[in-house]
Amino acid sequence: MYNKEENARVPIIVTGNDFSTLYAPLIRDGRMEKFYWAPTREDRIGVCTGIFRTDNVPKDDIVKLVDSFPGQSIDFFGALRARVYDDEVRKWISSVGVETIGKKLVNSKDPPPTFEQPKMTLQKLMEYGNMLVAEQENVKRVQLADQYLNEAALGDANKDAMESGTFYGQGAQQGNLPVPEGCTDPNAGNFDPTARSDDGSCLYQF
Repeated sequence: MYNKEENARVPIIVTGNDFSTLYAPLIRDGRMEKFYWAPTREDRIGVCTGIFRTDNVPKDDIVKLVDSFPGQSIDFFGALRARVYDDEVRKWISSVGVETIGKKLVNSKDPPPTFEQPKMTLQKLMEYGNMLVAEQENVKRVQLADQYLNEAALGDANKDAMESGTFYGQGAQQGNLPVPEGCTDPNAGNFDPTARSDDGSCLYQF
């Protein structure tokens, strides 16, 4: 029998960039309060100052860098710094040859490779930043192409499923078809395998 005694409620605070993969009933409105942080220009400059703290990048260059990429997330600047360091590793691989990397790193009598700290100039950071932006645009084009092909391939199947009443996705919402509600948690005592939308009615036995 379901425990009717009131349980003590314990607040849980979590932080993250993407909650879309979490258990859906856990993050629905009313169960989770969401607070979004939108960093200001000053916030972005402050965080980027910390990112490039050990690279001796002048404050004026950091300001110009942030202002040059206003639509990018803060992670973008961390990836930008990592890209510069990655290139130093690529240069070393090119100098020793791909075929001899194993001999240089595994059971080698030679000391481990050392890398000089790369010089972070504004010109170099801007160059790498524009490269990252171009890569982002390319990824968007590929994703749009994949989405178009998927929707084109599933178009007829979705239409048939909607007519038979077995499709409960986005097309059902567009066609105003009823979406079965109920408990969608298999661990609950009243789990409803036919439900396609959780209505918060799940009961648990402890």
